[in-house]
Amino acid sequence: MGDAHRIGVVGLGVISRAYLNTLVGHPAVRVTAVADLDASRSATVAAELPAAEALTVEELLSSPDVDTVLNLTVPAAHAEIALGAIGHGKNVYGEKPLAATLLDAHTVMEAAAKAGVGVGCAPDTVLGTGIQTARTAVEAGSIGRPLFASAVMTTPGHERWHPHPDFYYTAGGGPLLDMGPYYLASLIHLLGPVRAVIGASSRLRAERVIGSGPRAGERIPVEVDSHVSGVLEHANGALTTLTTSFDGVTTTAAPIEVHGETGTLTVPDPNHFDGEVRLFELGAEQWRTLPPSAGYVGGARGIGLLDFISADERRPPRANGDLALHVLEAMSALLRSSAEGRRIELTTSTAPPVPVPLTAAEEWRRRSTR
Repeated sequence: MGDAHRIGVVGLGVISRAYLNTLVGHPAVRVTAVADLDASRSATVAAELPAAEALTVEELLSSPDVDTVLNLTVPAAHAEIALGAIGHGKNVYGEKPLAATLLDAHTVMEAAAKAGVGVGCAPDTVLGTGIQTARTAVEAGSIGRPLFASAVMTTPGHERWHPHPDFYYTAGGGPLLDMGPYYLASLIHLLGPVRAVIGASSRLRAERVIGSGPRAGERIPVEVDSHVSGVLEHANGALTTLTTSFDGVTTTAAPIEVHGETGTLTVPDPNHFDGEVRLFELGAEQWRTLPPSAGYVGGARGIGLLDFISADERRPPRANGDLALHVLEAMSALLRSSAEGRRIELTTSTAPPVPVPLTAAEEWRRRSTR
């Protein structure tokens, strides 16, 4: 199998633990370096890892002991770190979105192509059994020809649980750019790429109150729209009605429903790897739960990175930069449509990634209590 692929992690916030749980100890990879703007955090994490060195961000990006940079910084820094990694000839795999702006995302992809390195991007939840089982059902004709879908994400806001939620309400944040990638990536797996969008959005609260941690009670400004709705026109003619909101308490709506000529499919929360997929066929009297038929069983964050580094000319990476760029353009177009009051046609497209066969988690991640 050769030497383990060397990973350098930039950004050691909340989400980094989920990635490290999957990556540390996995035979295909070795975490060799970690970096964070908080040097004490880097030192603490490095002390817990058997082969990792605490470095500055600049040192990590230029380190000869790093093959791929795992970019877990806040969205506003995604492009800067990605371009730094690419500039040193390294692959980069990052948290979503690909960049805070579409222009920055194009710059990242163009730089990577010129340098001959790879770009991968979350979410990888869409590679789990939930979305992949639903995709298998759609492609098998279980609902006939897909006609339309709905996607709903409603939450009162991450400031209720996140101790430092500021970035959710600044450029690159908001419910669409934060949670939309899970839904858009899933919809592309299910219904294919998007050709045009129509959007509407609002920002009815000027500030939020942090609900936990050392800053509990502190008020932070809201600089982006906190509710975004829209319609996605897929290239195959299907329409999706999308709602993402930090303004609602809860909802009874299914995260995603796909409606076809002969059936309806409910799809689980795309922020998770698994979940129940249900089918109601035309003429039936009740819903039927479908057994998992595809996807990484027991998946966890980081599987997309493992999938990325194991790709080759026969099977391209599934959580890839082209998909992330298309998702970001669709989201950016929704926000632009809302501001301009008109339908926006997209300039990018992408083929849905290769489906994931039913694969046991033990092949892809080390079970850990970290």
